Amino acid sequence: MLLAPVSNPAGAFTVSILNGPPKTLYLQVGVGGFTGIFPYYILGGVPGNNTTVNTESVAVPAAAVGNGTAQAMTTVSGVSASSYDGRAFCNVPAQLYIGGFYRTPGLGGGGSATVTATVPASLVDAAGDTLSFAQVSWTSGGGGDSGGEPFPAGSFSAGAVQTVGTIAQNQWAESCWTFSYSNTTVPAAGTYTGRVLYTLTAP
Repeated sequence: MLLAPVSNPAGAFTVSILNGPPKTLYLQVGVGGFTGIFPYYILGGVPGNNTTVNTESVAVPAAAVGNGTAQAMTTVSGVSASSYDGRAFCNVPAQLYIGGFYRTPGLGGGGSATVTATVPASLVDAAGDTLSFAQVSWTSGGGGDSGGEPFPAGSFSAGAVQTVGTIAQNQWAESCWTFSYSNTTVPAAGTYTGRVLYTLTAP
């Protein structure tokens, strides 16, 4: 296990990690899968799988539906600490943690890993009414961050696969996302749900 960084983070939280076999990818959106006595990367935590599906939600007051005032969303994820070193990083439930690493055996020629979101066309309620995923957007930041984020602000492209960030070769990267619902349409009353799938892919 390679544990020590070879440079300090500057601006947004990205940090170089030592290269070494095997080639490894790890992505965490919300609740993650690090285990061990000290479950953080720099302290020897071991990355693993976690099947938790984190949710973002908002209840729009009836008097405000469709008035164009964006509505803040909140997450059920309780992850506020960095999975790199355990420091306080995200403000829950307002922010959702996203982070991970891309490690290769060599120092060069590995390109960057890409994080994509597979987005359904619509959120759907029990009656079959739909609401475009394009109504949902996010800002990006984290405790102590400044400058550009590895997982920058954006909005969902309904019915598309879109890039939402990159991780350089032999790098750890993380951000905190704050989601909002734009509230510019007047849908039928109901509870609308949908699932976005995030995937980390290396060359």
